[in-house]
Amino acid sequence: MREVMDDLMRWWHADAPVGMATVTATWRSAPRQPGATMLVGPDGTAVGSVSGGCVEAAVYDLCQEVVAAGVPRAQRYGVHDDDAYAVGLTCGGSIEVFVERVDRDTFPDLAEVAEAIGRRTPVAVLTCVAGPPERVGRRMVLWPDRRSGSLGSGRLDDAASDDGRGLLAAGRTGLLHYGTDGERRGSGLTLLLNAYAPPARMIVFGAIDFAAAVARVGAFLGYRVTVCDARPVFATARRFPDADEVVVDWPHRYLAAEARAGHLDERTVVCVLTHDPKFDVPVLRVALDLPLAYVGAMGSRRTHDDRLARLREEGVPEAALRRLASPIGLDLGARTPEETAVSIAAEIVATRWGGNGAPLSHTAGRIHTPHRPLTG
Repeated sequence: MREVMDDLMRWWHADAPVGMATVTATWRSAPRQPGATMLVGPDGTAVGSVSGGCVEAAVYDLCQEVVAAGVPRAQRYGVHDDDAYAVGLTCGGSIEVFVERVDRDTFPDLAEVAEAIGRRTPVAVLTCVAGPPERVGRRMVLWPDRRSGSLGSGRLDDAASDDGRGLLAAGRTGLLHYGTDGERRGSGLTLLLNAYAPPARMIVFGAIDFAAAVARVGAFLGYRVTVCDARPVFATARRFPDADEVVVDWPHRYLAAEARAGHLDERTVVCVLTHDPKFDVPVLRVALDLPLAYVGAMGSRRTHDDRLARLREEGVPEAALRRLASPIGLDLGARTPEETAVSIAAEIVATRWGGNGAPLSHTAGRIHTPHRPLTG
């Protein structure tokens, strides 16, 4: 919903009903992940995508039907369906979408949700997408310290609030399954939790030309980018226009302070580009002791070997050293800062999704790793 929020709010403020389709689950090589959203506005305008173009025409018609009837519906599209080629999903995957009518009456908290997203305040929207007819479409909005709306049962609201805040803290979107009264070991009711957490962080240590390119590609990938260096003459906002912030501090001291302040999470990626052991060894010692998504360090093979020896002398365990991506990046034959930044970004993406970096033309089987729905 974040991608289509401007259009959604424009129609919401005009009190014009909108058909909203949201991907709730995917199988095999489906092109979009749960949470992907498509809108059909009152003037027939389509905004967003649920399948990268595969089934948009069918979903468009379904959105219009749901707006007219006012009754939410779930629909699955897959290559094994009889009408798969008719709707266009020929990529070999399957998706399930939930379609609902959105207006001021059905989603009175939307303005608060939009404000929270705009302010980068964590907020989650929980919608009942499967269950008893009187529950389907009910919604609850969740903030770290409060909630609004009800899913139809106090016990369910409490269970979903507890589970939802955990997922919100991790910035994870997915499905939660309960009994109809919120029993965690029960079944019969499914909630879609859309988490709108602040963007994941990328922290780049070392104010060098490679860092400027890494900051640029990090911003392109949607990270909130920080560049940090202890040398004020190099760590300037002018040299790093794509970074959200430039910090002058010793890298290890800054990273440790951010960890103590709770500003890091398991989505955070750290790129150490300093090339200087007096900077990179202390900061890597801190980074490898934290539950981060990715820790990479730039340098030659010789630098890498020297770095590992120094880290071992500092007492960093072997299990932690195996988490270190060094030398940083995938082997693309990169030479320039921009090419190197692409290789680093490729390794970060591969680490996130379980890819191996091999050319797809040299592999067989599924292109995308299977998405496992969250359960609660």
